[in-house]
Amino acid sequence: MRYYVESDGRIFLVRKNGALDLPTPNEVPFPVECIAPLAAGEDVWFCVPRLAEHPSHWPSKDDVARLPDITPVVREAVHATMPRVVVEGICIEGDCVLLVKGSRGLNDGRWSLPGGFLRFGETPEAGILREIREEVGAEAKILRFVSVHGRLGQKTGLHWIMLFYRTALCGQPRPDPDEIAEARYVPLHEAPAMLHDLAMADAVRREASTHC
Repeated sequence: MRYYVESDGRIFLVRKNGALDLPTPNEVPFPVECIAPLAAGEDVWFCVPRLAEHPSHWPSKDDVARLPDITPVVREAVHATMPRVVVEGICIEGDCVLLVKGSRGLNDGRWSLPGGFLRFGETPEAGILREIREEVGAEAKILRFVSVHGRLGQKTGLHWIMLFYRTALCGQPRPDPDEIAEARYVPLHEAPAMLHDLAMADAVRREASTHC
């Protein structure tokens, strides 16, 4: 087991065989709180240290990619700690909400809300409109921001930040079969049970309660 110990964007590393590496538990000279396992190539836990002062001498996680003497597991661990931001659209028409079934990727064969990864440099508002256009084949408009939700993925182990928007579709769904196998409006009372993601189900359930 290794510990990935981070404080204010700085990482505690130890030098082994001429390279900077993640420490084992007995190589950490201060108390830590273990938070959760990371989706790295080895058994690595994300830990928060208990320190008397800011560890300004530790390397910054933003500098790791440029350092030549870093082991692969350090690079993997840093990559695994980066939150993934996704935007999700709740398109309600009458008493139904639009759901899409993925044809590839993480949502292959599973029902979800239309949405996806936020691109680098993109605003969340632009991102949700782009994702709906790409997945559903129709333009949409944003009615309001609904909520933000953070969680660790049960399958991926990654940290997801999910931004939910109430949206309205401008036209009929014409999904791209390369990405979406099916898109259809589902009764609001049925949708939460169909959604594979608990945060999505909760967001739809909350919107349904305000829609009545």
